Amino acid sequence: MQSRINPYQVAPDAMKGLVDFENHVHALGLEKSLLGLVKLRASQINGCAFCIHMHGKEARAGGETEERIYLLDAWRESPLYSERERAALAWTEAVTLVSETHVPDAVYDEVKEHFGGEELVKLTLLVATINSWNRIAIGFRAVHPNS
Repeated sequence: MQSRINPYQVAPDAMKGLVDFENHVHALGLEKSLLGLVKLRASQINGCAFCIHMHGKEARAGGETEERIYLLDAWRESPLYSERERAALAWTEAVTLVSETHVPDAVYDEVKEHFGGEELVKLTLLVATINSWNRIAIGFRAVHPNS
């Protein structure tokens, strides 16, 4: 696969805005491990090889276990994730697939048991951010490194 364009080269000011937003979302106080799981799961759903590669490496470097990374695609069938993580993953899936799911009330009811209003907004901004990055990487055919 060959990359189409490098958005950082052709539109650096536009990309700076997204980078700044990403940095802002990271500073909002959600757990680092949760950030990694959400980014990785949304990237799996969207089929973004570049982002799966990046966020898998980041998760491992941040202390995430190989087992939890490998089983993330089947998190519903694994006891390795906390109830809070499960709620966040369900929310991530519903928001990422919004055109299909319309974010069901049952998913909202579940996530609000584990996230207060402000935290839910932060979580939703995280999901929106990684979905933006996925669309940029997929649309412009970002190619992940071989290592």
